Amino acid sequence: MLCGRWRSRHRRREEPPVPAQVAAPVALPSPPAPQDGGNKRPGLRALKKMGLTEDEDVRAMLRGSRLCKIRSRTWQKERLYRLQEDGLSVWFQRRIPRAPSQHIFFVQHIEAVREGHQSEGLRRFGGAFEPARCLTIAFKGRRKNLDLAAPTAEEAQRWVRGLAKLRARLDAMSQRERLDHWIHFYLHRADSNQDSKMSFKEIKNLLRMVNVDMNDMYAYSLFKECDRSNNEWLEGPEIEEFLRRLLKRPELEEIFHRYSGEDRVLSTPELLEFLEDQGEDGATLAHAQQLIHTYELNETAKQHELMTLDGFMMYLLSPEGAALNPAHTCVFQDMNQPLAHYFISSSHNTYLTDSQIGGPSSTEAYVRAFAQGCRCVELDCWEGPGGEPVIYHGHTLTSKILFRDVIQTVRDHAFTLSPYPVILSLENHCGLEQQAAMARHLHTILGDMLVTQLLDSQNPEELPSPEQLKGRVLVKGKRLPAARNEDGRILSDREEDNEDEDEEEEAGAPEQRRRAKQISPELSALAVYCWASRLRTLRPAPAPPQPCQVSSLSERKAKKLIREAGNSFIRHNACQLTRVYPLGLRMNSANYNPQEMWNSGCQLVALNFQTPGYEMDLNAGRFLINGQCGYVLKPACLRQRDTTFDPECPGPPRTTFTIQVLTAQQLPKLNAEKPNSIVDPLVRIEIHGVPADCACKETTCVLNNGFNPRWGQTLQFQLRAPELVLVRFVVEDYDATSPNDFVGQFTLPLSSLKQGYRHIHLLSKDGASLSPATLFVHICIQRS
Repeated sequence: MLCGRWRSRHRRREEPPVPAQVAAPVALPSPPAPQDGGNKRPGLRALKKMGLTEDEDVRAMLRGSRLCKIRSRTWQKERLYRLQEDGLSVWFQRRIPRAPSQHIFFVQHIEAVREGHQSEGLRRFGGAFEPARCLTIAFKGRRKNLDLAAPTAEEAQRWVRGLAKLRARLDAMSQRERLDHWIHFYLHRADSNQDSKMSFKEIKNLLRMVNVDMNDMYAYSLFKECDRSNNEWLEGPEIEEFLRRLLKRPELEEIFHRYSGEDRVLSTPELLEFLEDQGEDGATLAHAQQLIHTYELNETAKQHELMTLDGFMMYLLSPEGAALNPAHTCVFQDMNQPLAHYFISSSHNTYLTDSQIGGPSSTEAYVRAFAQGCRCVELDCWEGPGGEPVIYHGHTLTSKILFRDVIQTVRDHAFTLSPYPVILSLENHCGLEQQAAMARHLHTILGDMLVTQLLDSQNPEELPSPEQLKGRVLVKGKRLPAARNEDGRILSDREEDNEDEDEEEEAGAPEQRRRAKQISPELSALAVYCWASRLRTLRPAPAPPQPCQVSSLSERKAKKLIREAGNSFIRHNACQLTRVYPLGLRMNSANYNPQEMWNSGCQLVALNFQTPGYEMDLNAGRFLINGQCGYVLKPACLRQRDTTFDPECPGPPRTTFTIQVLTAQQLPKLNAEKPNSIVDPLVRIEIHGVPADCACKETTCVLNNGFNPRWGQTLQFQLRAPELVLVRFVVEDYDATSPNDFVGQFTLPLSSLKQGYRHIHLLSKDGASLSPATLFVHICIQRS
């Protein structure tokens, strides 16, 4: 395999000049909204590029609407909302004492737009507004929903349709188009008097906005080179020329020229040679031709089956040029194996939107979990008033939501993004009467979605596959026949699952504890394939497999089993489901490292989805592949009942993983309030796998340059169990006196990482795209 070693041929190797110091781009701060009602807006250049200037819905959004923002029964206030000329942001104004304040949200941060009373907020507080006038904008990450009511149903529909068109156009944009949009957005902001001309002062302001920290002499010389009219202004084509120079990618030009020869265009055989050196499996002339027809911008070159530098850059910035294997972005794994053979995306305390001590509970938390591909959600069920069970974090100040409302949310949202089965993990604290009410709600609300009997009565002890359970809901709970102690007493989920955790012992009055130790026949009957059961011991020999039994372990007990009975635990998990959850002592809803649990084959590694951090980055990276359907097939060594694999003793290194960190592009500005604040980026590569593989290495920092920093540094890792490895690319802002600030990251499985020259598209702390921010790297994976 060729890992960046170029064949010696008659190539000219010219290194284009690199601009002097260049600085870092901004996390898209809010543009000033026009104060005149929008009648004197500047040209809609960005929207023209999107092809939406004539769309009636978009034009109505540009004019703006007075929409009522609804937070509670008493907090319902009118606000002006208006789409900005970039087509990617919405400005809105709020009234505060003495002065109006302006805010903004971005189309790329929208998770979904729902019509009518389709959010918890509007169901509770929107009764005064007819559903046809209402809409909910749900955001990615932790930002709260925006519940709105329009003056008329038609105006609400304009916003629903308009946002759908903008989101669809944004999703269809190439990385090059996003970059063009991004730079013109800042160009418009830097043009202080909106005369479509740029003085050197305005150019300097633009450079600071996009994190370019050029020295004045170099910036002025570049300015003068583009000032063809010699009048100390840039306008029209002169601005375009300045931007072209600013956005040059010398490292891509160098690679292109290595292959293009003297004529500076890539023929089909030359492009094929590049693809072969990239390690592209099955690269052919036909594939090279297809790439030219897809990404080449020049029609004449396309007709002659040639690729120019612009087409080459378009290809490398496309999903086909990204680090993530495009073939792994859809469901590509075998989905016909038993459930125990898959890692399953799982949430802990799913109902919480904040801490587990006093944070609010919300059905919206379930919607967000499903939107992130979660397939196993937790329901902490307690006695509620009026015979209706409620869900909340017991004996705390967290708010309560109705059990039936959560089940309705499961019905409406569980299969929006993934068709594969959802597991409801019930933590049951209710008496018999309200348990019967729970069973009744599960039946009546979920209907045929609910699994109420074995799919195959011939093999009652065999777990079905995700494919067999498409669109179905499983209940994980207590079963009567298998749940009696030695003295015949029935155990509860709570008592069994947390037997070793003092911090989560049952509290409350003795009568309440007594009721919670009972299980109703109606609820018991619904635990068809997921019977809650105690995992007593794995040694000296594990008991015969009981595939339908599910053990719930705290992170502490799981770590103990991994340490003391590693291989036996893996063999157990090859046949049965195991759920792991965070310790109750994590009052701020922090998470543990899920990689340790995956190393031992645990399927249901439950995390607090509401808490961002590297742990959730790893979870997102683990389930990024296979269509983000929430199910990922475990490696073969974790599926075999007689496996000898032990994560603590994985054997000698089998793979050499080499990354050359080359450059970054348009990193976000961390402090938009300080225009002179420029990041000093460094890149850290983290390896998460079995203990012997875990490592991290980092580059040096590049001072005052977040726009196009260059490193050219090589980092190498020796791996013993590559099939379990997650690679996390992290960019930080270096600080000599305090912890580095997070800039962006991207995490994915090593097995889904493509080799060769690749762009890595960075994500924010809460998983939102930081487009157009990218890393450019060269990747080599050598297996012995």
